[in-house]
Amino acid sequence: QVQLVESGGGLVQAGGSLRLSCAASGRTFSSYAMGWFRQAPGKQRELVAGITSGGSTNYADSVKGRFTISRDNAKNTVYLQMDSLKPEDTAVYYCAARRGTVVITTPLFYDYWGQGTQVTVSS
Repeated sequence: QVQLVESGGGLVQAGGSLRLSCAASGRTFSSYAMGWFRQAPGKQRELVAGITSGGSTNYADSVKGRFTISRDNAKNTVYLQMDSLKPEDTAVYYCAARRGTVVITTPLFYDYWGQGTQVTVSS
């Protein structure tokens, strides 16, 4: 069983930055692929960024060059650094973990989810 707890959301002006953190319980964190998803009102949950157990990363086209995902296996934590934020980045952001080494874009294939943290970007 893995428990995920996100933190770091909030209100920021367009062009600003936020850093989200996701702390995981459990001894096997390093073996999980991790993803940051977001869901805006009336929209489907989408993968924003993912990182494999080996540290390879991938990003949604909408955030490439602005967001950076990283992980610290010693601290059982995954991060999402968000720069040059835009109003369209406003959403609830979720951390998710899946057994296996590959990042998958479909939420259905993730085994554990955090409670979510709100990110609001004002124009």
